[in-house]
Parts: sequence; C-alpha cells; structure tokens
Amino acid sequence: MSGVNEIRSTFLDYFVKQGHEAVASSPLVPHNDPTLMFTNAGMVQFKNVFTGVEKRPYARAVTSQKCVRAGGKHNDLDNVGYTARHHTFFEMLGNFSFGDYFKDRAIELAWNLVTREFELPKDRLLVTVYSEDDEAHRLWKSIAGLPDEKIIRIPTSDNFWSMGDTGPCGPCSEIFFDHGPHIPGGPPGSPDADGDRFIEIWNLVFMQYEQLAGGERVGLPRPSIDTGMGLERISAVLQGTHDNYETDLMRAIIAEVAELTDVDANGPQKASHRVIADHLRAAVFLTADGVLPSNEGRGYVLRRIMRRAMRHAQLLGAKEPLMHRLVPILVREMGRAYPEIVRAEPLASETLLLEETRFRRTLERGLSILEEETAHLSAGGRFSGEVAFKLYDTFGFPLDLTQDALRARDISVDLPAFDAAMARQKAEARANWAGSGEAATDTVWFALRDEVGATEFLGYDTEKAEGVVRAIVRDGAPVERLAAGERGLVILNQTPFYGESGGQVGDVGQFAGEGGLAGTVNSTQKKLGDLFIHDVSVTAGTLAVGTPVALEVDHSRRAAVRANHSATHLLHEALRRVLGDHVAQKGSLVAPDRLRFDFSHPKPLTDAERAEVEDIANRFVLRNEPVETRILAVDDAIKSGARALFGEKYGEEVRVVSMGTDEGNGAPYSVELCGGTHVKRTGDIGLISLVSEGAVASGVRRIEAMTGHAARRHLNDANAALQGAAATLKAPVAEVEARLVALVDERRKLERDLADARKKLAMGGGGASGGDDVRAVGDVKLMARAVSGIEIKDLKALVDEGKQRIGSGVVAIVGVTEDGKAGIVVGVTADLAGRFDAVALVRRGAEVLGGKGGGGRPDMAQAGGPDGAKAADALAAIEAALAG
Repeated sequence: MSGVNEIRSTFLDYFVKQGHEAVASSPLVPHNDPTLMFTNAGMVQFKNVFTGVEKRPYARAVTSQKCVRAGGKHNDLDNVGYTARHHTFFEMLGNFSFGDYFKDRAIELAWNLVTREFELPKDRLLVTVYSEDDEAHRLWKSIAGLPDEKIIRIPTSDNFWSMGDTGPCGPCSEIFFDHGPHIPGGPPGSPDADGDRFIEIWNLVFMQYEQLAGGERVGLPRPSIDTGMGLERISAVLQGTHDNYETDLMRAIIAEVAELTDVDANGPQKASHRVIADHLRAAVFLTADGVLPSNEGRGYVLRRIMRRAMRHAQLLGAKEPLMHRLVPILVREMGRAYPEIVRAEPLASETLLLEETRFRRTLERGLSILEEETAHLSAGGRFSGEVAFKLYDTFGFPLDLTQDALRARDISVDLPAFDAAMARQKAEARANWAGSGEAATDTVWFALRDEVGATEFLGYDTEKAEGVVRAIVRDGAPVERLAAGERGLVILNQTPFYGESGGQVGDVGQFAGEGGLAGTVNSTQKKLGDLFIHDVSVTAGTLAVGTPVALEVDHSRRAAVRANHSATHLLHEALRRVLGDHVAQKGSLVAPDRLRFDFSHPKPLTDAERAEVEDIANRFVLRNEPVETRILAVDDAIKSGARALFGEKYGEEVRVVSMGTDEGNGAPYSVELCGGTHVKRTGDIGLISLVSEGAVASGVRRIEAMTGHAARRHLNDANAALQGAAATLKAPVAEVEARLVALVDERRKLERDLADARKKLAMGGGGASGGDDVRAVGDVKLMARAVSGIEIKDLKALVDEGKQRIGSGVVAIVGVTEDGKAGIVVGVTADLAGRFDAVALVRRGAEVLGGKGGGGRPDMAQAGGPDGAKAADALAAIEAALAG
C-alpha cells in the first residue's frame, strides 16, 4: 500500500465496509458557509447536518475532501515549498457520525484502521486527549491498550474544537506517529513539539456540547463524530518519509517540472520545484470548481497562487510558460479520484497559459521599473509607496509581488503612501463615474462597491449557497435592517443568483436564516459590472447587515432560462449558416418562457429559411453534445472566432462558450463570448420551436422561440387547434390547408358578388332613403343618394357609375354604416370641373354629418362623419351649395 491513490481508496473502502456512506468531495468554494473563502476541512459540507438544519438519508459518512488554505484565517501560502508539510491544496480524509456512534466506536475504528489496515507499528503511535476528557483517556487504554505515558493530556484549546463562538463543540483526540529519534522534535505538549519527529496523522473530534451565547455549555442530545486525516501526511508515513513532498504523487509532478526545466529537483532550487508542484494542484482544482483569476476575493487568491508558482518557474529558468504544460501529469495522477479535473483540463490549461503569458509581461515590466527605482536604495531602505501604486495601477504589478521582489534585498515598501495613492484613485474614479450620465439614484452603488467589494457569483456551478449580507438599501439610502413585510435591495458577499445582463433575465428565489428569517428574491440586477443587487421581500424575521442567509434560486425557472440562452446561441449560428455572414446580433431577451433574438437582415425569412434554421438548431440539440466553457483574453477570443454579444461589456478576460461540433471540419459549431448561464449538454434544451419572425427596425429582424416544455405546450396547442379545424371542416389534417384555401376563395367570390349586387341595388333606386332622383339644380343635373349596406370604400365606384349615367353634372352619395356612421363622396364631371369643386362640396356635406374637412381632387372628393342619420340633410346642403 504505497501509492497515494491506493491509500485514499483503502481509507474510503474501510469505512464503507463499516456502514458509512461514501460522499463525494464538496467544491472548494463552500456553498453552505459564506464565512469561509475556501473549503478547508472535511466537515464543511456537513456543517448544517451537525447543527440540525439539514437532514441526510444516512447517519454515517466517509469522504476524501479537497481543501485549500491560502487566504483569510487559514493561509499557508508563504510557507509552502520551504517546509515538509505546508500546502495550499491538500486532501482531508474523514469519517463522520451524525448522532450514531460516539467516542468508543470512533476510537475503535481509528485504531483498527491505522494498526490493521495501514499496519503501522503500535509502538510508534501515541495519542493526545483533552485534559478534562477522562472518558477518552479510559477508552484509549481499554481499546488500544496504550499505556498512560502514550496518552498525553493537553489542557489547551488545541484539543478542544468549536464550530464558532456558538454552536456545536467538543474535545479532540489526536493520533501521532513517531518518525524516530533521528528526526528533531519532541512529543506533543513538550517544548520541542514543533519539530518533525512526532507528526499528527489523525484528529478525532467528539462533538458533544453546544456553546450558548452567554458562555454556558450544554450537552448535545445526539453527540456526533468528525475526524480528519491529512492524506499527504499519512501517505508520507506509509511511504517511510516525514516529508510530504517525497510521496509518489508529489514526486511525479516534481519530476515533470525537472524534466521540462532541466533543473535538478534536489539541488539548490529544490523549493521552487515544490512550490510549483503544490500550487499546480491548487490552481487546477480551483479552476475546476469555477474560480478564475481576478483582482477580487477568491479569484485574487488564485491569481496569487498561480503567479507565485510562475515566478518560481522563471527562477528555474523556464523561458516559455510552463504551468499549463504540467496539467496533464496532474490529471493523470488524480483524475480517477476527481473526475472534475478531467472535464476541466482544457479550461485549466488555457487559464494557466493566459495568466502566465500576461504575468511574464507584467513581471518583465515591473522588475525593470523596480530595478531603476531602487538603484539608490540599500538594505534597510524604503521603497516609494507612490511608485509601488503606479506599478500596481498602471502595469498590473501586484503589491505583494513588489514586496516579495524587494524582501531579498531587505527593502520595505512605504505602505501608508501606497494606501493614500489607492484612496485618491478611488475618489477620482467615483467622481468621474458620478458625472458620466448614470442616474443620480445609482450613485449609492459606487460608494457601496468601494465599501463592501465585489459580489462573488457562484451560480455557474450551484443554485444553492449561503451568503453574508454586506449592505441593504431602501428608498435609495443604506439601512441596517429590513423587518417582516418590508422590501429592499441587498448586497451579499457571494450569491448563486444571476444578475440581469447580456439579455438574460435575473434570477428569483428564496432566502432563509436563523430566528425564522425568510423571504423572497424578486429579481436580481448587476451594477458596476460585479455588484449583484437582490430585490428582496422579507416575509418573516429580520434581515440585518452581517446576517448569514441560505439562498436558493428558483431551479425550474433557472433551468428554463439556461435552455433558452443556449438555444439562442444555436439559433444565432443557424441564422448565419442559412442567411449569410452578415447576420449579427442586435439584441436579445432570454426569459424562462421564451427567447427573443434580434439580428441584422434586410428582408423577411421565407418559410423554407425558417424551417432550415429550426432544423439546424434542433439537430445539435438532439446530438446532446457537451457545452464547454473556457477563459481567454478578449482579443484572443475574438481572433479565434468567438462572437461577441451585442451590448455586453467585456473585461480583459472573458468566458467563451462553445457548443456542438461542426460536421464539416470538427470545430465547435457555436462559439460566443458570454457571461450567462447555460445547459451542461445541448440535449438539456429539449426542443427549439420558432414561434414568430418579423421586423423590428430597418434592416433588423426579430425571431421569437420557445424551448423544452414551453415549446412542447406551444406545439401541442397548435396541434389541438389544427385538429379542431380539421373536425370543423370534416377533412383529414393533411387536407386542411387546401380546404381553407378553397373556402377563402369561395368567400371572396361571394363577397364580390354580394358587393356587386348591393351596388346595382343602390344605383337602381333600392335601399335609398330619399332624394334618389336625378334633378336639375339651376342648369346643373344632380344625382344625390343615401345608401346602406355598401362598403365605404365602394362609394367612389358608385359615384363614377353615376357620372357615366348623367353625362354632365354632379353626383353625391352618402353611405351609412351599420354602426350609424357615414361616408360621403362627391364627383363632378369633367365639363363642370371649372365651375364646381368636389372638395368644397364634400366638406359642406361632411359638416352636416358632424365631420371635419375632406379631401381629394376637384373632380372627386371624399369625407366622413359620425352622424349617419343626417344623410338626407347632408345631400340637401350639397344641393344648396350648387344652387348658390
């Protein structure tokens, strides 16, 4: 049992045989503890189980938990590479009992594993117990047969564990291995305890009390067990070394570094090899769990880890980026146990290459400036804080890197001056932003962004997480709390809720907290690029700044949004393939019930084009290929063919979303820059159905579509309507269109015949309401008629017919509609056009009908009015006008 992978498997298999549920490692970004930057212990994912907030279908569990300690309270970064056991990334083996077994069984299981399964010699093992834990002392004697001198009582907090100021807590018991007298160091509790001879290999926590706020400690009704065994430490012991970096896993990575750099792994630059090997694991696993390098929060810690390793790669003489070339060896060594790094291998490799390429440029510029600016400084000198800030602000050279580079020369940085320059820059940025045309009511967000920092978005990987309230805004001003029944805007340190951007709507959902706190997230917006604003309603309890809350996105709504967003990408590329390369996105909406996509195109799509676009997109849906995400420099991404989304603002690094495989060349079918959420596989979209296509503006068309269940319901409704039409027509579905065409043609013919009959009837005297004779007004003939049942649009044709009948004269016809309104048309024969103006005559009639104006030509004019009952009076007014 020499290999790390075998040791991990042995531990897990042992506890599975003892009735434990094997639970996969949780992500390095803890979703249930917003106070932690990274998961740093095996119990983190079970925190809510221990406190009773969450129930699991098992009472015993075993895990191999991936952990990172490189930021915040637990920060081992600066020690890594220079000691035998410090790591940024490590694995914690652990077994857990949630109110099932307690001290006796936990001690028995632990002792049997290390002495029987791992076959460690009993005479080289000793244990510690909390000084007041007589029960644990007695159990170690009876179960393990250890003498008193090998059961060491520790009176300090080192052997008493607590989850926090309040909550579950209890005494610990640690198992130590003695590497032998040839290694310096003394037993635990002695003045030389910090040496390397006696190494803690396992910590058993007996969770038996609850710490109350007032300082009182009461017994838990169901005591529990939480243990932690560092895989690196136990592997070193089992492989006969006290140095974690001499284990087979670390040796394999270090050997690859030595091969690529041609530098002896055991020579003077031994520490650099170790830094690279350790930091590679942290960088790849963090990237696989959704953390990307940035200048904020977890992303900043990852960037520090990456750049520290890259600095050591340069110290080893690497002329080209090195870190990305090491990813395959790590995946080979650990990919079977952690398949997420197999899936993330392309993303991790590209991220490391991008970061190291940029870092090398940054390092070269920064070191050159440092050399110039410190030429006059000697050991004990102080470097200008203003220049350090310029390096940071202008050249992207981090402060800690400046400090590291100067530390070897015993030169410090003037930190107060650096901080002052940073404060001035922020004040100037705030002033510039406030005057940039943004709404005045939004100025509050800039101040809060400066105060509380960016919100970390966790929603690419989870829809449930915990966050801490950093700020609350109500009625445009910050407040400390929201009571039940109140509504406000909330900023958290981290969130699974997507903030509306890039056409994708913001998430909605629920939140809850201690003391009965509950409420809804009505919408989520994004301000200033990385500040997520949650519009919340508190339904119970009080939400206050500093409150930790459990957050849960509306899963079904998010799933529908994801499907629609991914469908938008497929449709975009399908439109380009069908219509041409001129197609470019001009806007979009990605909602849970539908998607809308605006694009450049000069004319409507034909039925055949619509069908082809839909067919192409659905072909990739049915292939069910994975949707992949990479991180690239924005310029490199666009050069590679990725399409930028309309209206989106991009930073230096962008997410590139690829889906589908082109049949022609094997390249990705759709590649776009996109910060939105997407399905894992194209098959998750289910179905894409185009429901409409039309014009938005000159040269811009819009399609609307539905996916998944919405598309299915839409198509079912359409089919039901078709079946209903077929039943009404008493025809097969296949003949419905032909039947409808025939019916429409027949109706049009009947309508024409009816209109002709009505015209003939109207001009033949029938239907007249009075004054239908041709009579002389002075020396002019006047045909004046009021008709009904005639379309207003047909009045001009009746007037033309009247003019032909009388030869010379004036024709005035009023048509009365079914709702009592009227239209009036006046025509003047050509020989009288010089004496009479049809426009003037029609206006006289329109006035009587209650209308205004009228228009046309001197020989033909038309008007209307609301009072058809005065048709005869209108005709009389025209006759009076002719009489002069």
